[in-house]
Amino acid sequence: MGLTGIVLAVDAGNSKTDVAVLGADGTVLGAARGGGFQPPLVGVPAAVDGLAEIVGRACAEAGVPAGFAHVSACLANADLPSEETALQAELLGRDWSRSVRVHNDTFAILRAGLDEPRGVAVVCGAGINCVGMTPDGRTARFPAIGKISGDWGGGSGMAEEALWFAARAEDGRGDPTELARALPEHFGLETMYALIEALHLGLLPFERRHELTPVLFRVSAAGDPVALSLVHRLAEEVVALAAVALGRLGLLDEEAPVMLGGSVLAARHPQLEERIRELLAERAPKAVVGFVTAPPVLGAGLLALDEVAAGPEAAARLREHYGA
Repeated sequence: MGLTGIVLAVDAGNSKTDVAVLGADGTVLGAARGGGFQPPLVGVPAAVDGLAEIVGRACAEAGVPAGFAHVSACLANADLPSEETALQAELLGRDWSRSVRVHNDTFAILRAGLDEPRGVAVVCGAGINCVGMTPDGRTARFPAIGKISGDWGGGSGMAEEALWFAARAEDGRGDPTELARALPEHFGLETMYALIEALHLGLLPFERRHELTPVLFRVSAAGDPVALSLVHRLAEEVVALAAVALGRLGLLDEEAPVMLGGSVLAARHPQLEERIRELLAERAPKAVVGFVTAPPVLGAGLLALDEVAAGPEAAARLREHYGA
């Protein structure tokens, strides 16, 4: 383990992992990409084995051994403090550094959108999550495990809700909605019954359900009241998360950024964005809304540079590398 001025940034999501080896001046010395990081499926040691292979490739590109002044690892499925502790112990055992910080991967998106580590981020991709931080090290977060932890929304959740309302519209249990026609039509099917059958029997892969979320937004934009109600409910969830996180950090009464990221929010659907802004004006009137489009590994890198007190010039150099 070499204690050098070099730091390691890791952004490991469910579907892909990005690793960057950085100089203390913010220069990207090497980078690599690999598959998703899913310790709940394969176990912590096996998941970190996969991460080690990607780190090895990044180090090879940088021409340096795997020894760092600090490792900043923003990891999917690090949802609870106990999970962070287990992952941190496994990373420390790899002898990459004596200084390792594990964060939930949402922190990478938050830091990528901020010039300083102060504010809140709500991320809505396949799922939904919210985190906040302040320069003195305080954080706000939620378990974000799903319905058992009080969560609603995310692309997958929105698709399931759309299917629920469409099924009930077709068989008469619910209010009429254009979703009953648009959802099966997306897959070349004529009825919701046919779509239900195809999903139940595995004729359509489970993962293709996420394709229905853009259909929901399209139907909402055309004026369908059922679809619009789902979009508005998502806005309410986003604002509830942001307002609670701001309150926990003592930021409700001062200007503070609320960064929105993830595929659903970054798409900037007008009805969703307008409703979010309306509700934030009521619950957190001093919040300043922004959108994060920079790659999350940038945020992991900025967190690493924060740890070694690299300074604003290093942060600016790293941002320039990622076009942010």
